[in-house]
Amino acid sequence: MIHNVDIYDEGPYTCSVQTDNHPKTSRVHLIVQVPPQIINITSDIAVNEGSSVTLLCLAFGRPEPTVTWKHLSGKGQGFISDDEYLEITGITRDQSGEYECAAVNDVAAPDIRRVKVTVNYPPSISNPRNTGVSVGQKGILRCEASAVPVAEFQWFKEETRLANGLDGVRIENKGRMSTLTFFNVSEKDYGNYTCVAINKLGNTNASIILYGPGAVHDGNSAASRAMACLWLSGTLFLYFLLKF
Repeated sequence: MIHNVDIYDEGPYTCSVQTDNHPKTSRVHLIVQVPPQIINITSDIAVNEGSSVTLLCLAFGRPEPTVTWKHLSGKGQGFISDDEYLEITGITRDQSGEYECAAVNDVAAPDIRRVKVTVNYPPSISNPRNTGVSVGQKGILRCEASAVPVAEFQWFKEETRLANGLDGVRIENKGRMSTLTFFNVSEKDYGNYTCVAINKLGNTNASIILYGPGAVHDGNSAASRAMACLWLSGTLFLYFLLKF
């Protein structure tokens, strides 16, 4: 009997029985089965969007295990490779998340490990909305930016950067959202504001208008911004344009 069998015990064995007439011999070959074990896997990584990525998952076992990769995304699990190496060319932000490596043979349960892939990309501002508020009321401009790492925000009115707590405004940044709050809107507060979103990969900006009652606006299109600028900087011209 062999106790605590390991891989080194594998091989041919001969059993001999000595009798009065002649010895009897029997030969067997011991095959040692080993559960699958992942012995080397890529560490969690962060890469820039557009880069090429190679993930490695090496496994040992007897019989030799099959290695597969899956992408665990918010859209569900996707089978993407049946090889030890997973190569992703031109990675996109949608390909970020956890990747699961599974080593499988018929001896025992699969050995499963995961790698987190973070994809960095520059800020992108979505759906900036112009806001209408009466004098004396509270007004809030909102700016939402998707970015990895999370964007930092700056607010400007014309060429002047706004500071939190000055001139009756509050700037509050939470995750991907920045808000510019006016607690008591006055005539001088009306106008065009610029939200700037910045991270280490780049920056972007969007114009958001705070306007008063009666100002001409049309949602958030480029045309509406141009019309609002005409109203703010050329009231008489716009009046006659509308009248005639």
